Amino acid sequence: MRRLVHRYGARLVGLAAVLSLAAAVTPSAVAAPTAISASVSVDAGGALARIPATGVGMNVAVYDGNMNHPDIPGLLKDAGTGMVRYPGGGYADGYHWQTHTVEGGYVAPNTEFDTFMGTVRAAGAQPIITANYGSGTPEEAAAWVRYANVTKGYGAKYWEIGNEVYGNGLYGATWETDHHASKSATTYATNLVQYATAMKAVDPSIKIGAVLTTPGAWPDGITGAGDPMDWNHTVLSIAGSKIDFVIVHHYPIGNSQADLLGKPQAEIPNMAATLRSLINQYAGTNASNVGIAVTEANANAYKDTSPNGLFAPDEYLTWMENGAFTVDWWNLHNGTDCTHVTTVEGATDYDDGGILSSGASCEPPLNTPFAPYYGTRMITTLGAPGDTLVRTAGSTSTVSAHAVRRANGDLSVMLINKDPVNAATVTLSYTGFSPSAATPTVYSYLKNATSIGSATTGSATRQTVPAYSIVVVQLHR
Repeated sequence: MRRLVHRYGARLVGLAAVLSLAAAVTPSAVAAPTAISASVSVDAGGALARIPATGVGMNVAVYDGNMNHPDIPGLLKDAGTGMVRYPGGGYADGYHWQTHTVEGGYVAPNTEFDTFMGTVRAAGAQPIITANYGSGTPEEAAAWVRYANVTKGYGAKYWEIGNEVYGNGLYGATWETDHHASKSATTYATNLVQYATAMKAVDPSIKIGAVLTTPGAWPDGITGAGDPMDWNHTVLSIAGSKIDFVIVHHYPIGNSQADLLGKPQAEIPNMAATLRSLINQYAGTNASNVGIAVTEANANAYKDTSPNGLFAPDEYLTWMENGAFTVDWWNLHNGTDCTHVTTVEGATDYDDGGILSSGASCEPPLNTPFAPYYGTRMITTLGAPGDTLVRTAGSTSTVSAHAVRRANGDLSVMLINKDPVNAATVTLSYTGFSPSAATPTVYSYLKNATSIGSATTGSATRQTVPAYSIVVVQLHR
């Protein structure tokens, strides 16, 4: 979980420094933007994955008194949200659902489970619930399943057992609540099996998820005290045949805007391949049915401005292309303390990890969408659940591409221009698809925009993508 903690100090620039910089940059020293050239090929027959109904997910937290605001269902639905995670990251390991309390934490009014489920249903989504491992019991979790699915008939299918449990002190860091005498991966896995048994005795149709460390990120590969192997190998060697999905979180740290925007392609395929290899190694004959859930994702910088607006759809779609059935953005509202406000690419960055404004004194009004919201919403113009993500290949990392073969045989292509200054002229080619000669409909989210536009422009084989923008080209056969 990423609580209301801000890791990046404000960058203060004195007036004298600004004046000095302005004097040093004369009009003749400023280079005029020039269009870059790129080519993208689309293999309409190269299926990668179907877009899951749960693919675009969102986190909410019980400390957020606005999580069930009347505007939220519509905002979630418009962004194509199919899954909502509750009760909120690390809060889950101190949350007792029957009393609606968190050990050592604040619970806002109007955030009870039933109210949350009303919002989820109104949004046309489904929940993913994190059962309390840190201070709870298998019996408490089983009672929650009984209430949700037997008493209330909510049909809550996906249940995580704990959140980032490896942060319980086993490896030195102690951000996660865990009252078990032993903090080892062995203990977690043994208890995980007990949770799964108790919960499935109530409702055998539910799916149980196991917390893993993100491959390649701390503390992956470290063997903790009392364990025979590192966290992932230990947990899956004990519980691999008893679970239905594995859980990781992805918060890439970009050393620059360009570095951040390259992270989906640089990190996700290897992470997903490692997870699938572990599942195949330990889940036995059920391996093909064990899914991958990325239940928290966000950038660690440029949180509510244009770089993160470009990062968001790239993150969602790259994980889905590599087999994840849900990617859950952290967070719906996260808030800011107004001390780290900066300017990024000509727009105010409030250092707010929420996808919507929390309405802090320095921010836009409550529920104002930030750039990642619009970037995420662009996915709805690319495809719908059940459509097929297909292979693309490009000539430059500056322009990333995703493509979807629609159920009716049409094709859509998303182009993301990661150059903050220069437009990209993109030449498109196709295998297994013959586009209509008609001018295509193109949806666009432009740099620092507060809406998504559409136009009939370009052609099926040539499109111009403005600097730091996303376009989706919708093509008919």
